[in-house]
Amino acid sequence: MKRDLFAHKSKDWDKLSRRVQSAKAVANLIANEIELKEEMKLLDVGVGTGLLSYFLAPFVREIVGVDNSASMLNEFLNKKDDFKCKIRALNLDISKDTLNEQFDGVVSTMTLHHIKDIEPLFIKFKKLLKKDGFIALADLESEDGTFHSNNSGVYHFGFDFKTLAKIAKDAGFSEVRYKLAYVVKKEHRDFNVNLLVAKSL
Repeated sequence: MKRDLFAHKSKDWDKLSRRVQSAKAVANLIANEIELKEEMKLLDVGVGTGLLSYFLAPFVREIVGVDNSASMLNEFLNKKDDFKCKIRALNLDISKDTLNEQFDGVVSTMTLHHIKDIEPLFIKFKKLLKKDGFIALADLESEDGTFHSNNSGVYHFGFDFKTLAKIAKDAGFSEVRYKLAYVVKKEHRDFNVNLLVAKSL
């Protein structure tokens, strides 16, 4: 069984205010960029403790949270009564495991840099989406490797979003665009978090 890299962090994850503020900023931008509807079912990839989902919950019917960290998912489910929509949790590796469902949208924040092969992931997202579905994926702009104090489990030091947009287009997405969602201010430097949005036709 794969080691849970977040097991020692899950209990205290939401206590860092910048994580909460970042998730809220991303959710607000998603709501501004996408017409969210109350009948929608979303897939939150790398849901963690559910911070992004929490802020999106008032707009949709159901959110399915996927994560390979069982401890993070436990924290997510422990908060289910606080969510303003139905939630479910699936403990799986989205890059390797099969998911036999379709969704109106795929969202994530600060997850892509933990996934090794990005191109196949976008192809998988396309297959998971209904017609006229969308992706809204937030992650770091290219950085120097100092965002994390420990880069275990980190495959990308952020992303060149022009390259990420091309990957999305090559996977069959349209109306691909991206913009700044939030700036993470750390002692040694600031880090931009961008949101990539696209439609599945």
